[in-house]
Amino acid sequence: MTGSCCVAALLVAVVCTLAGAAESATAKCIVDASTGSGAENISGTVMFSQPDDEGEVTITVKLSGFNTGATRKHGFHVHEKGDLGDACKAAGGHYNPHHKPHGAPVDVERHVGDLGNVEQDTDGKVDTVIKDKVVSLAGEYSVIGKSIVIHEGEDDLGKGTYSDSKTTGHAGARLGCCVIIVQDTGAASRLSVHAGLLLAAVAGGVWRGLSPE
Repeated sequence: MTGSCCVAALLVAVVCTLAGAAESATAKCIVDASTGSGAENISGTVMFSQPDDEGEVTITVKLSGFNTGATRKHGFHVHEKGDLGDACKAAGGHYNPHHKPHGAPVDVERHVGDLGNVEQDTDGKVDTVIKDKVVSLAGEYSVIGKSIVIHEGEDDLGKGTYSDSKTTGHAGARLGCCVIIVQDTGAASRLSVHAGLLLAAVAGGVWRGLSPE
């Protein structure tokens, strides 16, 4: 019976550890200069990290290849499909599973994919960090497998008077795009695998100890 109690105690400890472990995740999106309209040959990376399933997502954007000479803002969104064909047009519209109007990242009424604008410097580069509480790397509305699209023009955040302000922010042509690919599904997932192996090993040893020779 001592062996059985040992296994039970270990099982309780593992369950408690897993319950307390944060489920973190990271993802990446690599923009290739060949993907967009060709007006500006942009390339670079978009990195995502989320400390837990309901936590704020940090998006680190590093891009280059924009036309130089002036600072400009470019619409920056998650689009509904992970298809980069037809100069990024195959990525479809903004990711909008709740069928809301287009808005700013701070608006309650916004698409999941509404990440506003990124601003290039005079050297044609973007190096910025976005924090967002609507985009997620987990759950039913995860953006994994969706695409990031960088637009030629500035997103008016749904506040303009253009016919497409409430759908696209009148952000213009698609300069580049990439598919969001998961990198890390979290420490808790890895821990559960190791815990399972440990339990199996201990249980096997206890069973051999309890079995008649």
